Amino acid sequence: MSEKKDHNLNSPSKFNDEMKTMMSKRQVTELEKKQMSPLQAMIADYGVPRMIITGFLLLLFVMAPFVGVNLPMQITNIINRFSWNAVLVLAMVPMIHSGCGLNFGLPLGVICGLLGGTLSIQFGFERFGAMGSFLMALLIATPFAVVFGLGYGWLLNKIKGGEMMIATYVGLSIISFMCMMWLLLPYNSPTMVYGLSANGLRPTISLDGFYNQSLASFLRLDFAEIAASRGISLGWLEYIKIPTGSLLVFALLAVLMWAFLHTKTGTAMTAVGSNPNFARAAGINVDRIRTLSVVMSTWLGAMGILVYQQGFGFIQLYTSPNNLTMPTVSAILIGGALVNKATIGNVIIGTILFQGMVTMTPTVMNAMVHMDMSEVIRNIVSNGMILYALTRKQEGTK
Repeated sequence: MSEKKDHNLNSPSKFNDEMKTMMSKRQVTELEKKQMSPLQAMIADYGVPRMIITGFLLLLFVMAPFVGVNLPMQITNIINRFSWNAVLVLAMVPMIHSGCGLNFGLPLGVICGLLGGTLSIQFGFERFGAMGSFLMALLIATPFAVVFGLGYGWLLNKIKGGEMMIATYVGLSIISFMCMMWLLLPYNSPTMVYGLSANGLRPTISLDGFYNQSLASFLRLDFAEIAASRGISLGWLEYIKIPTGSLLVFALLAVLMWAFLHTKTGTAMTAVGSNPNFARAAGINVDRIRTLSVVMSTWLGAMGILVYQQGFGFIQLYTSPNNLTMPTVSAILIGGALVNKATIGNVIIGTILFQGMVTMTPTVMNAMVHMDMSEVIRNIVSNGMILYALTRKQEGTK
């Protein structure tokens, strides 16, 4: 009887012991930080591995002009890549906070976005303009994301402890299933279907005339156009183009996510991820909160791929969603997230570092060796960063 009592979730002694342990660890951490110099504290907060990656990226920026690389143009490429991928990385945050781990099932949300995008073209919503076509794609994708997210959340609640492994198979399964459905679904838009048979969707669909650049072109800062309109020269600034609309959408979603995590429901979600047993003892419906986080991540995945498509200019179907999972997971880990804790800062820092390395390394290396090895170097760098992100020590996850 005494052994059962010690494991009772509502046992005051058990609760007090756990709280004392947590508070003592927190006090030690704060005491250690107070004893550090400001520089040491900054390095401890930012992390030595990220300092090394950031330093290497800055070195590439410094080397670029000396090897003949157009640095302003590469900065534009990094900004564009950030605007394409940031929302997808943000989709990791809700599931991490609720304790469901890294969302390797991201392709499920991506598929919802692809359904929204293709159906928007199929129904001819481009007649409402580029922004109207994009909004209709998002509107169509939302019910798919909610329904699929509910099913995905129900499944993860059944296998607590093995979420990331099961999520991987969920992502692979939905991709394989949709490889068949893209051929079987009754699409007939000449823009999307194969020309000879008029059946089945093409692997790559151009968004010209639909919602291509619908967000990126909104309030875009193009310094070349500004210089031409005023008859002045801005020098290297003329190579800089900033997709203001895409960045504003990410900023809005990031602020909403931050605000949600500070609400009562968001605090409950964080509590579930930190200690589900004590959250349950406090009266929180753990399964419901976990399911909500999965639905949020799935919808953000759908939103993220639509933002990616409008910036990139194409819809990519069949196995293409599988190419987004590992870079997205790696970006948030490189940003400093743990498997049960992530912040908006982790999303921003990780996306910039990952996309910056993937953009700058092959470009600078090609200019140095005068050989076209961009794709090889890009694969080495991206997969190397993925390997680092997935194998680095995850402190404080217990």
